[in-house]
Amino acid sequence: MGRWEFEEFTHRPFYLFRNNQKGAVNLARETIEVPITGKIISVNVKIGDQVKEDDVLCVLESMKMENPIVSTVGGTVVEVGVKVDQVVKPGDTVAVIEY
Repeated sequence: MGRWEFEEFTHRPFYLFRNNQKGAVNLARETIEVPITGKIISVNVKIGDQVKEDDVLCVLESMKMENPIVSTVGGTVVEVGVKVDQVVKPGDTVAVIEY
């Protein structure tokens, strides 16, 4: 299986401001997007899961090839935008990871 690079699709951090008991913490969010048109054949994460960089979030089938979509950062999954058998196109959100 080939591995897709996501440089132009995913490096758009979104910064949050969260108050907690120890003070304020700045967090960022990374949006992982679909690089090519295809069909999602498996989703390996759910909201609340902890992921590491290069963990496989889902598998995309395109042109009879299975392409893993991987996390570009380590953190917590706060949104999952795909489901099994969904047809996706470039730019669709796979997941949002808070780190």
